[in-house]
Amino acid sequence: MAANEGQPADHGSAGRALVAGLGFGAGEPAPPASPVRFPDGGAFRVEIPSVEGPGPLAAVLDEIEARGLLVHRVSQGSGVMMLSDNEITEMLDMCDRAQVELCLFLGPRASWDTGAGRYTSAGGLGTRARGGDQLRYCVDDALRAVELGVRSLLVGDEGVLWTLHRLRLAGSLPADTRFKVSALIGPANPASFALFEGIGADSINVPGDLSLAQLASIRAAGRAAIDLYVESPDNLGGFVRHFEAPELVRTVAPVYLKFGLRNAPDIYPVGEHLRDVAVRSGRERVRRAELGMALLDRHGLLAEASPRGARDIGPLTRLPAPE
Repeated sequence: MAANEGQPADHGSAGRALVAGLGFGAGEPAPPASPVRFPDGGAFRVEIPSVEGPGPLAAVLDEIEARGLLVHRVSQGSGVMMLSDNEITEMLDMCDRAQVELCLFLGPRASWDTGAGRYTSAGGLGTRARGGDQLRYCVDDALRAVELGVRSLLVGDEGVLWTLHRLRLAGSLPADTRFKVSALIGPANPASFALFEGIGADSINVPGDLSLAQLASIRAAGRAAIDLYVESPDNLGGFVRHFEAPELVRTVAPVYLKFGLRNAPDIYPVGEHLRDVAVRSGRERVRRAELGMALLDRHGLLAEASPRGARDIGPLTRLPAPE
């Protein structure tokens, strides 16, 4: 671990010293630095979320290239079931050429079902699967996706995650399949984070409103990658945390910095009727990522990014599966 563990990060931040020199303090005490890294040695990676189909993906990849930006992963929220085989194959081909990982959300979930409970003030179902049939449908979605070549799946239910992990252990799903936990069920405390890692999560989206100290306590509970919105969409709070990006890298590594988009319409599920909105908002997410990377560059942190095309997350702690 670095020799200055627990001390405020320097990284070229002149503001801290200037404010302290005026007698106004230097901000809150810094939580400890994370000693964990991705297997390639990187402290952070970049993700563009809500990339909903071949058209928006082409626009996002075009914007990434035009801006010379390093992006490691794009994720989709409408679901595998909303894409044809040809669309999935096209998206995989585009991502392979750009050395960007493609992550697709599994389909059936409470918000896409006949149950009204998730709409009540105390419903809380979110993206969870309702009943045994939806569990099976999610497995069917996963099997179809991996058969087409997808190796990163976004999961919105703990039971679905545990089921898919057991199928991965049994060889029914490829061993290199990675499971990413949705922000809509993200753990907010260390025990929950450790549990998600234990039941199969490789990459875990935690709530975007957690303080640095809370994030540090979660990081200490496991080695799975943490996904964190630097800018959250409105339905996840609309938080904008760009100026915290250097401390997020220092405290939360290994972390996927996600650049959502505040003040943008909720476009799930996307289709041709929302194509223009999906394309424009996708391009703007890339611009927001460029702003975030410029800030990290000013703090001397770009060298701590994983290399282009990096996907491995490393050995994690799992709970034993039933015999």
